[in-house]
Amino acid sequence: MSCDYENAATAVTGRRALAVVEFGAEEGPAELRDGVPVVRIRAAATESAGFREVWITDGDARTGHTDGLVYAHDDDILFCAGHIRHGDRYAAHTRERYAAAFGLADALGYPTLVRMWNYVGDINAANADGLEIYRDFCLGRAEAFAAHGKAMPAATGVGTHGSGVVFYFLSCRSGGVTHIENPRQIPAYRYPRRYGPKAPTFARATHLLPDGGSDTLFVSGTAAILGHETVCPGDVARQCEVALANIRELVGEQNLGRYGIAKPYGLSAIRRAKVYVRHREHLEVVRRACAAALPPEAEIAYLVVDICRRDLLVEIEAVA
Repeated sequence: MSCDYENAATAVTGRRALAVVEFGAEEGPAELRDGVPVVRIRAAATESAGFREVWITDGDARTGHTDGLVYAHDDDILFCAGHIRHGDRYAAHTRERYAAAFGLADALGYPTLVRMWNYVGDINAANADGLEIYRDFCLGRAEAFAAHGKAMPAATGVGTHGSGVVFYFLSCRSGGVTHIENPRQIPAYRYPRRYGPKAPTFARATHLLPDGGSDTLFVSGTAAILGHETVCPGDVARQCEVALANIRELVGEQNLGRYGIAKPYGLSAIRRAKVYVRHREHLEVVRRACAAALPPEAEIAYLVVDICRRDLLVEIEAVA
């Protein structure tokens, strides 16, 4: 399995696409298009700057849809996507949709979560009870993880210009999966209650070593958080520096060695990144910082969306 970023106008031909995630001006329910799961997320740096995230399989993919979920799997990896409808409250429906997705993954024989993405409409707005929508979502997500006994993988939770929540994930049948934390940060699932009734449910990174395949390191959405607190509020350049420093520490030899991962990584090993920027006017500052820190051959996509905390201006996820 591999992933490519490409222009939204490029045809997906000549490759075996496991799934396609389209970022642009349109949104819609996940669907099977020509036998391939397609997820549309309303988020792009500009209206004309949409891009496509294409997950490629080396084998034959089997696809399907059930209970509002679309999915595809090869011999090793399952891709599954769904939608949590917009409503006055999110926890109950999040719990139900996650439970359906976890149940499907287990039934198909891909029980081990590797990477998750959540794109939350109006992420910083309040629900009908005055609770921030992201915190409401986190409540339902945590309850689903607890009910199904799932280990928490790398994940991203950011805003979208659409409504409701679009989520998708990768899970695996076999191979080694290691979830990784960052010594510069408190594990998200241990955040104090000031961040919501249930802490966010994710690891800082996940390392996947499939049987007989090459390994992949998935870095969660990473921001300017030290310990559990936001730093450098109002300063996008400094927040970007801190986020990149957090990733550098996370994927460094010393930290990965704590988890028995001997392969050297570091920022120079990053192959692609998605960078989420709260304010369009900050794009160029963030582009310059990322271009200076990440390898020139890395594919980097930029999206202008809200971040999970109001005082965060930028968030970076990566694959190495």
